[in-house]
Amino acid sequence: MKPVAIFRHLLIEGPGYFATFLDNNHIPWQLIKIDAGETPPTSIDAFSGLVFMGGPMSVNDDLPWITPALHLIRQATANDMPVLGHCLGGQLMSKALGGVITGSIKEMGWGEVSVANNSIARTWFDDSTTFDTFHWHGETFSLPEGATCILSSPYCENQAFAMGIHLGMQCHVEMTDRMVRDWCSVGAEELADPNEPSVQSITEIEKNLPERIAQSNAIAARLYTKWITTLK
Repeated sequence: MKPVAIFRHLLIEGPGYFATFLDNNHIPWQLIKIDAGETPPTSIDAFSGLVFMGGPMSVNDDLPWITPALHLIRQATANDMPVLGHCLGGQLMSKALGGVITGSIKEMGWGEVSVANNSIARTWFDDSTTFDTFHWHGETFSLPEGATCILSSPYCENQAFAMGIHLGMQCHVEMTDRMVRDWCSVGAEELADPNEPSVQSITEIEKNLPERIAQSNAIAARLYTKWITTLK
């Protein structure tokens, strides 16, 4: 099998649990370190799937790697190669496929999301109706044409969309214990005096962290298990 291409946009926003999941399932992967100056490939031919991780930048920023990334997403979806996006990655997918990225209520920390009441959402989440997941964003995406919203939160209507085997998420199901602590450290000033109900303190975020990560990994494994079914 060709490797899954994983695009990293910031050192501390790597693939996390997703990499562990691929390793456990003996699926090869290649990390493309955009944050270290690596450039996106011009073709999808060397890969079996594309995965885009998060980052602090905006998809609307004038950065040299964004247009090539959007081009790769369009190539992949046109050729039925599975694409997966986490937060910024979901926003890249939305923009590539005709959606719009706008500012939203900031979400930082753990928060409940609701699974949409439609058949497509059921194929991804089975019988789950709500669960807690990790959030860290200040922008959000609209649904591209042909996509279905499968997840929402009280502060963000579009938390995830599906388009066939392609999955774009605003939330972060890829988190590990180390990632949560690193993000809290980097964002400590912003989290020191949260003045929005959708932003938690570091104490709140790190409370019962091992249990929360275990629950998050279980949800992620379900999504990732479905996503890898069409890798070739």
